[in-house]
Amino acid sequence: MAKEMERRFLVRSDDWLETVQSRSFIVQFYLAVSSERSVRLRISDDREARLTLKFGADTAMRDEFEYSVPLKDAREMMPFAIGAVIRKTRHLVGHQGHLYEIDVFDEPFKGLIIAELETQDRVPAEKLPAWVGREITGEFRYSNASLALNGIPEPNS
Repeated sequence: MAKEMERRFLVRSDDWLETVQSRSFIVQFYLAVSSERSVRLRISDDREARLTLKFGADTAMRDEFEYSVPLKDAREMMPFAIGAVIRKTRHLVGHQGHLYEIDVFDEPFKGLIIAELETQDRVPAEKLPAWVGREITGEFRYSNASLALNGIPEPNS
């Protein structure tokens, strides 16, 4: 079991684009979601599939279990998705010794860009990249599970 500790931010500019190290196309969907757990399937670059189980109400730190799944099985489970199927391009960007995952969402979430930082230390605000905007860590409405079920939240809700 891995403890997942992450911080999430809305992205406010495209300045990160010039420092992209790699990218992958992700299709993910949820088979179960509640306030304290989720069951997700993710297909990356149409080459591999992973089943992820997350437990805990704290979206900044949760228990996470992840397993490989045959790609064929993952594709066959997609019709059982609850809510929208999420399609996004994940970009990996380094900044001051930390690796950020920047997700650029496709329809029906087009326009939404979220940066995620998984780290053991708390990066102070002055060391965050200039292209990150408001921190949304802990805001369930911006979690992928909530996006799949509820769509993009209103900016001021």
